[in-house]
Amino acid sequence: MKFDKYFPTERLRPYVKYFVVSENELGGEYKVFSSSGLVIGFQYKGRLAAIEGGTEISLATAGITGISDSYKIFKNYPDIGTILVYLTEIGFPHFASPPADELFNRSLSLDDIFGRNHINAIQERLALAETDRQRISVVEQFLFSQLRDQNPDHLIAEAVKLICQSKGTIRIQELNDRLFISPSPLEKRFRKIVGTTPKKFASIVRFNTVLESLDSARSLTEIGYENQYFDQAHFTKDFKQFTGETPEDFKRSL
Repeated sequence: MKFDKYFPTERLRPYVKYFVVSENELGGEYKVFSSSGLVIGFQYKGRLAAIEGGTEISLATAGITGISDSYKIFKNYPDIGTILVYLTEIGFPHFASPPADELFNRSLSLDDIFGRNHINAIQERLALAETDRQRISVVEQFLFSQLRDQNPDHLIAEAVKLICQSKGTIRIQELNDRLFISPSPLEKRFRKIVGTTPKKFASIVRFNTVLESLDSARSLTEIGYENQYFDQAHFTKDFKQFTGETPEDFKRSL
């Protein structure tokens, strides 16, 4: 199995965190947990499906997954190869016009966002690429072609920064006060650009902070307190929503 990370060229860095080239010779099901940004995927070989309610749903070979407040289950078939594009929290609007919250808890074909002709063209070029670097170059050129001349929303960028700096523990009232904006307009702008509300986004950031801490020697109680979970039942409930497992069961499986 391969899972190699590549960083974008400087021009794309405000919008793309990194690329991943993933290959697996074996088939199987796996969980994907909430990311703080949208993710684009291109299968250059093999096939992928989503599992929803025990039903297998075939996915397009080029798709996009929005921010989610729970885990998703996917099934890859043997000998699959995928390029994943992890967008920054404010990256999606710089490539496409639909509000990011239209993709909340959804996975769509890229045809629905960019049009079939553009996607067919990139898939043909990916099929001809022989190395990972060539594949990344093809995807970067596609992203350059879709890059929109749009001024960033600096207030939303600052909101994202404050939430991430607090590791998701900042109170929304404090966020509003520090940005000198009332809750309703902040939420409207935040949902359009980031893909969900500030409160839900903060919970995703906090979950990912917890997730990164689980392989440490610290106890679950310590990890909970560090992330301002002062009620163990609340900690367990949130964690189970994001993973489908209790923190104890998840930590044992690491």
